[in-house]
Amino acid sequence: MRILVTGGTGFIGSHTVVELQQAGYNVVIADNLINSNIEVLDGIENITGVRPAFEKVDLTDITATKEIFKKHKDITAIIHFAALKAVGESVGKPLEYYGNNINSIINMLTCMREFDVRNFVFSSSCTVYGQADVLPVTEQTPKKKAESPYGNTKAICEDIMNDFAFAENQFKMIALRYFNPIGAHPSSQIGELPNGTPNNLIPYITQTVAGIRKELSVFGNDYNTPDGTPIRDYIDIVDLAKAHVTAIQRLIDNKNKSNIEYFNIGTGTGVSVLELIETFEKATGRKVPYKITARRAGDIEKIWADTTFANRELGWKAEVPLSESLLNAWKWQEKLGSLKL
Repeated sequence: MRILVTGGTGFIGSHTVVELQQAGYNVVIADNLINSNIEVLDGIENITGVRPAFEKVDLTDITATKEIFKKHKDITAIIHFAALKAVGESVGKPLEYYGNNINSIINMLTCMREFDVRNFVFSSSCTVYGQADVLPVTEQTPKKKAESPYGNTKAICEDIMNDFAFAENQFKMIALRYFNPIGAHPSSQIGELPNGTPNNLIPYITQTVAGIRKELSVFGNDYNTPDGTPIRDYIDIVDLAKAHVTAIQRLIDNKNKSNIEYFNIGTGTGVSVLELIETFEKATGRKVPYKITARRAGDIEKIWADTTFANRELGWKAEVPLSESLLNAWKWQEKLGSLKL
């Protein structure tokens, strides 16, 4: 039984490939490597003993995408991660985000129909809720107008999935709306390794502490939160990866209650940026140089998950403590050999 993992050399994708292979699945990765590195395959193989099949493909190219399915005729399910994903960058590059994120999912669903692949798990995001009126958010929380083009692409992709599921009810789909993935595999064989300047908080913290960056910018301290900095729900990357395996198994075992389902994947706890920095410092014994700067376009004030539905229906729950996730992220940074002592 083979699972196609798009964006499988990325941060979330690579950890999910590890969990899939450890659960006994065969995997083929499709990735164009624009924000990841082929060496990730070495890390996956070091952890699992298995090197996944790999296809370098731009998934906005429908002809090239179809070739994956022609070559790997045993694909039974898809996990679709491949997307541009930086909130701030999307504000300055909206056409790139709409072109990549929306065309790639249309091509995936087109291939599902043509090659009769019935099971699909989508990498969605809590950004579809915008700044919710009531916290924590549940799966029934109304979606709001997105604060960024990135967030809007996730909402549009969900709409496309919903319409496709209505029109083609033989296909089964799950959208996992996850919150803020952090950490690294405890083996330090894989972790978050963005090309160029990081757009996510944790790699920026670790690179700053390592001396690669001068200081961390905390975007705004005038939000309506206890310490004025934004609040997020930070979930460990391995916990998040395991949720995808559980979702795939749910579809394959026909345990889904409808042909499209939505689940919040988080911890259920909100943590501010300053609280995160403090926890990192305690977990690692390292000081984080930072400065307060102006708010960043596209950021919301606060959000965290109600995970009751996912805990009950998927039989999944976040387990890794925040301090352990941050320590694993730091160990991964040390492993990269860029630490300046």
